[in-house]
Amino acid sequence: MRNFRDLEVWQSSVLFVKRIYTITGSFPNEEKFGLVSQINRCAVSIPSNIAEGCSRSSQKDFSRFLQISLGSAFELETQIEIAKEIGFVDVILHLEIIAELNVIQKRIQSLKKYVDSQV
Repeated sequence: MRNFRDLEVWQSSVLFVKRIYTITGSFPNEEKFGLVSQINRCAVSIPSNIAEGCSRSSQKDFSRFLQISLGSAFELETQIEIAKEIGFVDVILHLEIIAELNVIQKRIQSLKKYVDSQV
């Protein structure tokens, strides 16, 4: 069993969740059960799946949960794009969020590549 708290990608994705919650807190109230809920759940899914993968006994299982985490990160990227198109996120904030998310995506991919090489 691995300690997920030691993984930089987990740490940065937890901080990213906090930032996402702050941002979605400014969305219109009528989006509370729509896009806000989707975005928040997706963001939370990223570090959650990394942590769950760490609890697995095999490298193959860990890799599978990293893939799920990566999928959530790409899903979140799409939702942020939609939020920009609707006008809930301005262009500057959108660019900052996407850049930060892209770093997390690359870190997950790198970790997955490493884990896959250990199989």
